[in-house]
Amino acid sequence: MSILNVEHLTHGFGDRAIFEDVSFRLLKGEHIGLIGANGEGKSTFMNIITGKLMPDEGKIEWAKNVRVGYLDQHTVLEKGMTIESVLKSAFDFLFDMEREMNGIYESLGEADPEKMDGLMEEAGTISDLLTMHDFYMIDAKVEEVARALGILELGLDRDVTELSGGQRTKVLMAKLLLEKPDILLLDEPTNYLDEEHIEWLKRYLNEYENAFILISHDIPFLNSVINLIYHMDNRKLERYVGDYDKFKEVYEMKKSQLEAAYNKQQQEIKDLKDFVARNKARVATRNMAMSRQKKIDKMDVIELAAEKPKPEFNFKEARTPGKYIFTTRDLVIGYDEPLSSPLNLEMERGSKIVLTGANGIGKTTLLKSILGLIPALSGKAELGDYLEIGYFEQEMEQGITTTCIEEIWQTFPGYTQYEVRSALAKCGLTTKHIESQVRVLSGGEQAKVRLCKLINKPTNILLLDEPTNHLDVDAKEELKRALLAYKGSILMVCHEPEFYEGLATDVWDCSKWTTRAV
Repeated sequence: MSILNVEHLTHGFGDRAIFEDVSFRLLKGEHIGLIGANGEGKSTFMNIITGKLMPDEGKIEWAKNVRVGYLDQHTVLEKGMTIESVLKSAFDFLFDMEREMNGIYESLGEADPEKMDGLMEEAGTISDLLTMHDFYMIDAKVEEVARALGILELGLDRDVTELSGGQRTKVLMAKLLLEKPDILLLDEPTNYLDEEHIEWLKRYLNEYENAFILISHDIPFLNSVINLIYHMDNRKLERYVGDYDKFKEVYEMKKSQLEAAYNKQQQEIKDLKDFVARNKARVATRNMAMSRQKKIDKMDVIELAAEKPKPEFNFKEARTPGKYIFTTRDLVIGYDEPLSSPLNLEMERGSKIVLTGANGIGKTTLLKSILGLIPALSGKAELGDYLEIGYFEQEMEQGITTTCIEEIWQTFPGYTQYEVRSALAKCGLTTKHIESQVRVLSGGEQAKVRLCKLINKPTNILLLDEPTNHLDVDAKEELKRALLAYKGSILMVCHEPEFYEGLATDVWDCSKWTTRAV
């Protein structure tokens, strides 16, 4: 049974085409991985099928009475919302029904006997529906799911704007599970999630009976939960049966077959053109030349898609620093309340250290406290001598209106326009991206802009906060290669063991010193 039909979808932003005549069908129980390079339009596709965005052309048709649950990486949680209010919003449709039922009861006093029977029957139907959907057990259900995802300990009355990225993701995921939708749409759900909860989500999706569409660049996670791949590339959407590894195998085979056919045809065209050029002027061979020219004109010419620019990250290295990068003495980190016990840590030159542990326990806060961006609650962090620090933040500031070019120029005012464009192009951004405002780019493209700033500044210590979030497979591989080649020191927050394996000289489990319940 078809849940969703997309026919002849065409969409673009300005002069940048995202989709051209794309069709797609989702069947009951399909577990789909939606993949593609950064900026190919995966999140745009999700926004179109959920009605957040109107396509330029095409038809989007859902089956009747299908309830869709969407975990969106860009969902806005506003100040004043508590964890409890967000979770209970999963039952908004039931609260609406309750209000309707109460309205019917209030109108009974003024209803004539004829109408009263109809109203009573209507109120009874709504009451039965509320009971069927466990309306009178909402508080218990909210508590149960919140406990399973480790949210209960944060306090259900806590303001959602105080949460870390991972905690926000967990809250939104808990809301989705409470909604029990007929189809799940998940946009990079593992971003900001720690290993424990990625494993939990993996188990949940493997047992999930309904359909889901999952956008993810986390290949081991993707392989473990999906049975179909839809590849978004060059404004098209292609379907492949199997996991990501199977897709890669078939895709490379199709690509090499197309290239072979292209080369063969190009040679044939060259030979035909050569014959025409040599024989069109001679009376005896003119007809043969014209015949070959007609063959060229009628030929269905094979076109190869333009190769996507692959990112190239090479970190500039500053002078050698002192022996110690930093030392902490009884450092207690936090904001209004402590996030850690007193920390006595040290990092030596040449170390490549990864910070792991659950969300919200202070990994980002530790990085910022070491840099001096957040004052310590007590104790102190001392930086070593001759440090040239490069800091990669998890996210860009919300609401910035600069273009990519302006963003780089602000950091490197001495660069010529050619140098700025070259620097961005090396990070895998095309001319159209470079001239766009940063806020309209995908999460992966924004990350490449931030990496562009980082690699063009000479450093001897890199502090990286979840640098792999949003990055596509090619960019991740290139970043790992560049970090392995980097001779400076690295302190990195990361939740992808396959990324930091072979790179880290040490892994610090931050859950050992946190005071925060997770």
